[in-house]
Amino acid sequence: MHPPLSCSLRLQRRALLKAAGAACAIGAAAYAPVARAQEQRALAVTQIVDLSPQNQDVSRDFLIGSRAAWTDLNARGGGIRGRSVQHVVVETDGSAAAVRTAWKAAYDNAACVALSGCVGDSTAAAIATLQTGEAALAHLAPWLLRQWKDDSDTVFPIFPNYRAQMTHAIRSLAVMGVQQAGAVYANATLQQQLQGLVTEVGKAMGLRIQPLSPQEQRGIPPAIVLFIGGTPELHEYVRHLTLPQGRQCYVVALADANLQVLAQLGGIPRGISVIATQPVPLVSHGMSIVRNYREVMAKLYDEPPSPQGLAGFIAARYTAEVLQSVTGPVTRASVLAALRKRVEIQVGGYLVAYEDRRLANTHVTQSMLTADGRIVG
Repeated sequence: MHPPLSCSLRLQRRALLKAAGAACAIGAAAYAPVARAQEQRALAVTQIVDLSPQNQDVSRDFLIGSRAAWTDLNARGGGIRGRSVQHVVVETDGSAAAVRTAWKAAYDNAACVALSGCVGDSTAAAIATLQTGEAALAHLAPWLLRQWKDDSDTVFPIFPNYRAQMTHAIRSLAVMGVQQAGAVYANATLQQQLQGLVTEVGKAMGLRIQPLSPQEQRGIPPAIVLFIGGTPELHEYVRHLTLPQGRQCYVVALADANLQVLAQLGGIPRGISVIATQPVPLVSHGMSIVRNYREVMAKLYDEPPSPQGLAGFIAARYTAEVLQSVTGPVTRASVLAALRKRVEIQVGGYLVAYEDRRLANTHVTQSMLTADGRIVG
């Protein structure tokens, strides 16, 4: 059983979420009455959020970023074509039944023209499997990082996937002259899903990646470990590591790890540095969308910027750009038609482009939680 995030951290984030009065965060059971009460002229987008213990740290930051973007858009820009956009949030526990109920609620809401920024990966994938037929909702800018074959042509990712993240991480290790690394998977399901991809990407980069057994995971780690999983599992793994005097270990995680939460949880042994890949620019970058994110967050929330928050902000801003670009009335069908054209869009400098229905932009960055507790990058 994975340890929950600290109580103070949960309370802090819960307070921040409740403070976002412009958005409507509800459970799926309460969704229908709200939908019926919406004005005829209202536009709504629905964000389905996985708040299970293993995903809540990423999902909450992502959600706060999205809320900031929609609140700012409605307050500063008057929404879309003068119509306020209702950002409706449905929180789930990540179970198949909860995700189906949430998706059905969004589908039954006549005002909802798209699904936007659904998070985390397994929930976004589950939603994608429910999307069939021409009446489907566009599923845009999800936190869908696994490889995905979209037969229905309703899923429009904007963030580099696990393959792109692994390629970036492994390339950086190869440049350092590393030829071998260990791999730790948070659970058997992730290992089954991603071990082949990890091996394939490592082989292409000339790096041998060996899965560590449960016994090896509790021993002295190799100099480089690739970790596949979320923040709670990552924290559970690294806090039990022991290193001989003077040894260093670099644990490389993917975007499902939140370094800020990891730093707040504490207990990272001396000599352990954690590097996390990010499918967005560094939060300190001078890009227009990143500066705007920092400014809006400073205005609306007492919350430091984070890569996951920036991703949520970009997801909402991209959705707004798509809605604004629709020819004629903004409906489910017109939004889906606009997205299927896969027109290149610059969101404040963040490029979203496609090639043969695949995301073409694969720019990935990295940040590091150093052994002395600082986040660099």
